[in-house]
Amino acid sequence: MATIDRQATTLALAHALSAAERGLAVIPLSRTKLPALRSPHRDDPDPHRCHGECGRLGHGVYDASTDPARIRELFAAAPWATGYGIACGLPPHHLIGIDLDTKTGTDSSTALRELALRHLFTIPDTVVVLTPSGGRHLWLTGPSDAAVPNSAGRLAPGIDIRGAGGYLVGPGSRTEHGVYATAPGTAHLAPAVCPPALLRLLLPPPRPVHPATHPSAGDHGQGLVQFVLAAHEGQRNTRLFWAACRAYENGIGPALVAPLVDAALNAGLSEREARATIASAARMTGHRP
Repeated sequence: MATIDRQATTLALAHALSAAERGLAVIPLSRTKLPALRSPHRDDPDPHRCHGECGRLGHGVYDASTDPARIRELFAAAPWATGYGIACGLPPHHLIGIDLDTKTGTDSSTALRELALRHLFTIPDTVVVLTPSGGRHLWLTGPSDAAVPNSAGRLAPGIDIRGAGGYLVGPGSRTEHGVYATAPGTAHLAPAVCPPALLRLLLPPPRPVHPATHPSAGDHGQGLVQFVLAAHEGQRNTRLFWAACRAYENGIGPALVAPLVDAALNAGLSEREARATIASAARMTGHRP
């Protein structure tokens, strides 16, 4: 049983409700930065991955809400929570988190500046959250018609991206390593719009690599299938999620499910993982899987 720090939980709830007032959907987190509520399906032998359709609590970022009553319900169910997570990719902000890490032995801030110089963009004034380890989270807003996927180190060593299906630890959260806090002078800011040149790096266009294997999917569908086929270990889920989002946004999602599953299997994912990822993309883009 987790030790309950009622003062920390009360503060976390207050910060979470304040974030919700700004249109940011939140969930309670434990001191480990993981969702405080355990999955109700943890002992379920059914391989289907539920994202909250069952109506119970404990679905991680899929529980995220801006409704004060719902947030209080989540925290009441997790009295050991000492922090809160902010779901990325959801309206109205479509939040993107640029996580500049310090634990990899790399200079992530310098890496971001070099990327900005190379690709001719400037990081605008925006919300910056300081982490207990000395890192920084930069908050940006993305477009409503494109889902930025999560990634770790793909942009540059030490730079992780929190996008659709991910979350950021909210300022005011207390973890086992310390407290997250808004950087001085940024608390009053709204998340700034992600520079187009940076957004293009976060949403790489599909590049044909393999010959078409599913002619019925169309040229654009073939590009998405090939994008998944070209995935290396560590980027297979991200590429599949991105490709499935594009497919549903372009009206070819249902027709491309089988080709994308085949491509994911070819790239090394299991059928269960592939179908769960595609279903998640369908829900993220407002479609029924």
